[in-house]
Amino acid sequence: MPTLEKSKKQSGEKEFAALLEEYLPQERALEGRVIKGKVCEIEHGYAVIDIGLKTEGRVPLRDMARPGYEAELEVGDMVDVYVERVETALGEAVLSCVKAQREQAWENLTEAFEAETRIEGAIVGRVKGGFTVDLGGATAFLPGSQVDVRPMRDVAALMNKPEMFQILKMDRRRSNIVVSRRAVLEERRAKERDEMLQTLAQGQTMEGIVKNITNYGAFVDLGGIDGLLHVTQISWKRIHHPSEILKMGDAVKVQIMRINPDTQKINLSMKQLESDPWDRVLETYPKGSRLKGVVTNVAEYGAFIEIEPGVEGLVHVSEMSWIKKNAPPSKLVLVSQEVDVEVLDIDIQKRRISLGMRQCMRNPYESFAEAHPVGSRVKGTVGNITEFGLFVGLENELDGMAHISDLDWTASGSEALARYKKGEEVETLVLDIDVEKARISLGIKQLDSSAMEALKDMKKGDTVTCAVAEIRDNGVEVTIGKTPVRVFIKRADLSRERGEQRPDRFTVGQKLDAHVTEYDPKTHKILLSVKALEIAEEKAAVAQYGSSDSGASLGDILGSALKKVTAAAKTPSAKTPSAETQSAETPSAKTPSAKTKAKKTEKVEKTEKAEKAEKAEKAEKAEKTAKTVKTAKAAKTTKTTKTTKTAKAEKAEKAEKAEKAEETEKKAKAEKK
Repeated sequence: MPTLEKSKKQSGEKEFAALLEEYLPQERALEGRVIKGKVCEIEHGYAVIDIGLKTEGRVPLRDMARPGYEAELEVGDMVDVYVERVETALGEAVLSCVKAQREQAWENLTEAFEAETRIEGAIVGRVKGGFTVDLGGATAFLPGSQVDVRPMRDVAALMNKPEMFQILKMDRRRSNIVVSRRAVLEERRAKERDEMLQTLAQGQTMEGIVKNITNYGAFVDLGGIDGLLHVTQISWKRIHHPSEILKMGDAVKVQIMRINPDTQKINLSMKQLESDPWDRVLETYPKGSRLKGVVTNVAEYGAFIEIEPGVEGLVHVSEMSWIKKNAPPSKLVLVSQEVDVEVLDIDIQKRRISLGMRQCMRNPYESFAEAHPVGSRVKGTVGNITEFGLFVGLENELDGMAHISDLDWTASGSEALARYKKGEEVETLVLDIDVEKARISLGIKQLDSSAMEALKDMKKGDTVTCAVAEIRDNGVEVTIGKTPVRVFIKRADLSRERGEQRPDRFTVGQKLDAHVTEYDPKTHKILLSVKALEIAEEKAAVAQYGSSDSGASLGDILGSALKKVTAAAKTPSAKTPSAETQSAETPSAKTPSAKTKAKKTEKVEKTEKAEKAEKAEKAEKAEKTAKTVKTAKAAKTTKTTKTTKTAKAEKAEKAEKAEKAEETEKKAKAEKK
């Protein structure tokens, strides 16, 4: 009996082991696989799924829904689940819909990557350098540069929303997937652009939406294709930034200016839809008209004035003020300031208008000339001291200059300058006013007229003898006659020959004759010129002794005249009878007394002396003129000789160099051999 029970027990254990061996392979075969399961029950956010083998598992409903959607699940539905374990200690199976979706997604993604097709997904999170995308169970990386065609600062509008993506890179072993939304958008936009370009034409007017604003313009969406509206095409008037007129999202009407089929770029314009204000500029603003304008921009060389929207003119810095010609424009006007201007010139082709501000103001130099005519006395303050004179500040911010030669009659220029200091008040005499050149010439020495008493009979055209008192780089200062009056002779007036105009050829104390070219008794202004004297003497000699048109040179004419004058001076006058002849020829009845005879003899002698002196003076002048001509000829001959000698020396030097080079070459060849 015991043996029978023991055998039954052993047979039962064998059957159980056989059944267990039969069941376990089935469980092991299910683990790690995706299988179909049936939804048995939905409770408390979980779905109970029966996978067979009398085993059930629980799966959260959130894992069974796609991002952005709710789970659409009912009892009895068949779903794919991933079996992690068939049975736990609690007797339940461990299932996962996420892993099932991932496994299925990887298979679908592999097929899409190989076929280069688009896939659907949603941006679910942000990571360093980009975003994470759920591709129906598989997680992919979306770089920040691949989100949109243009960089996006805020992607909140795209989060958890279905979008189409293209797989750029895929590595299943590393679970690495890189996707791009930009590639899909570019492909879509390219198709839309091609279709849109077929309907567009140059000159066509369209409406669009301002999509983006940059420093150089704005991008306008024309309904699937973008065009560039450059800042210069927004308005006829000057604008510094498109945001002054446009805003993001504004609806604008534009005209197509150009279409490039190769680059598919479109240039737009808003101002071409308006009339060009420059078409009526000549009629509206004729030359010389005065108007008001607003300063729109200030540059180093002037200021731009808007006289109407779209029409601007330039006021050059030299046309801003009568007085402050060298002042920066920013010191004279400000942006947005309203100013009065006058139209100076218009260039329609270059679209330029030259304006002037100072023309709308009265010239202060004209006012000064009316209030202080030449010869009047004015007081001012020494503003600046230079090597050539004093600048004196006058009324209405005007400046006058007292030249170094107009400071003192007797003292030298440097001595006279040393007497004045900057800021000192001085009294001056107005010598000259040049309204066009905006210059006022002043004099201080002219206030003292006592020194001019000795020259009161002097007049323009006289010849005066002077003594060199001071030598400067630009001329010489001389005293007239025996007076202490000093007059400056410019370098150009020292001689008619350019080579003789050097001030250093004179010495202090040297005597010279000069021609009075200008003399004003009121202002005591005196101008002397040696050059004018030489020209006058030559003209007088030619007029008196002959003409150079006959073929004879001026030297020949003057030489012949000099001989005649010298001979005439030595021969006694034939026309004047002597006292003896007169007494002999006079009858005795009419013989005058001794006193009468003496007086007549004295008159005759005086007449003869005067004639001789006059002839001698003419001979001396003729001799001086002849010497001047000979000196000029000699100078020219010397220059020609020097030039010839220089040319010969250069030829000789070149020949010597060539000979030396030839000898050197021969020596080098000999050394090589």
